[in-house]
Amino acid sequence: MATDTSIEWADKTWSPIIGCDRVSPGCDNCYAITQARIRSNNPNPTISEAFAGTVDRIGGRLDWTGKINLLPERLTQPLRWKKPRRIFVNSLSDLFHKDVPAEYIAQVFAVMALTPQHTYQILTKRHARMRSMIGGPCRCGHQPGEHLRSGMAWAVSKANPNRISGVPDNAEQRVYGRGIWPLPNVWMGVSVEDQKWANIRIPALLQTPAAVRFLSCEPLFGPVDLKQAVIPMGSERGHGLTASYVHAGDCCRRFHGIDWVIVGGESGHGARPMAPQWATSLRDQCAAADVPFFFKQFGEYAPTGYLVIGGTTKGTLLAGEPVDDLGHRVELARVGKKAAGRELDGRTHDAFPKEVAHV
Repeated sequence: MATDTSIEWADKTWSPIIGCDRVSPGCDNCYAITQARIRSNNPNPTISEAFAGTVDRIGGRLDWTGKINLLPERLTQPLRWKKPRRIFVNSLSDLFHKDVPAEYIAQVFAVMALTPQHTYQILTKRHARMRSMIGGPCRCGHQPGEHLRSGMAWAVSKANPNRISGVPDNAEQRVYGRGIWPLPNVWMGVSVEDQKWANIRIPALLQTPAAVRFLSCEPLFGPVDLKQAVIPMGSERGHGLTASYVHAGDCCRRFHGIDWVIVGGESGHGARPMAPQWATSLRDQCAAADVPFFFKQFGEYAPTGYLVIGGTTKGTLLAGEPVDDLGHRVELARVGKKAAGRELDGRTHDAFPKEVAHV
């Protein structure tokens, strides 16, 4: 359902797909599972049917069933939104889930191409499929993304018996004829919860043509050194794969292919704590590389202001690795998301990447 959202870095959500499954530790306490359960019991049948069958109690816990519900009736919602918005795509699913047909992904991209007044933010944990569909090599000799672009044009073609309903008469020309690729109003991002997943997902993102590439380091479960991520060298923005790789630390500002970093701790039932030094490290790395940094939240836990060696007081815990040679660690207390707040070292960080001209 397209609604105004409480997500700090978006204005609106757009969910033409519902359903997912867990793929890494960042999914363990997925907020979308609870949301799907609540909405599947909504008295409004339009809402409950959209979420039907996507969650159930499995192995003693509420979980995704793996069922993916495609909602083609929602595809053209952005065409009715005239005011420019930052739109988070599929906040309750993953566009590149293996069970989302390629033809449907092409339909989503076609709608984004038809609405250049909006900025779309696509976040995925399925980095390999994202890279393959948007920037992967083509065995038949076409340019990266050519099959997706052809699918976008077919999705709105008058010759297509399953043409997206409600698109303009000149939609095919607008989608394909202008030859703009990657789409200037589509930002591509990957989830990065720790160093392991940084090393896996960041290279795939950097091999994906995109107007803006971003990282969502939320929930953040450990330190992330962007200079440890193996990334492509010698490729320009939007040019896809390259055969040459270096470690990011081999040259100054080598993670310049990342345009934005979001950081946040985990909230909700079962939330795991985030050590503040993990967030400040990413902030400082971004500052050194001139990359916009957005601190979304501390999550359920906030620093008490004390550094502790050994035991903690009742209701507190120690987070992360020692912060000095004496072995002091940061003490955190569970105070709830609202009380923990969004300030990092006494200030908020709300930087966004520069908008790309929608020509």
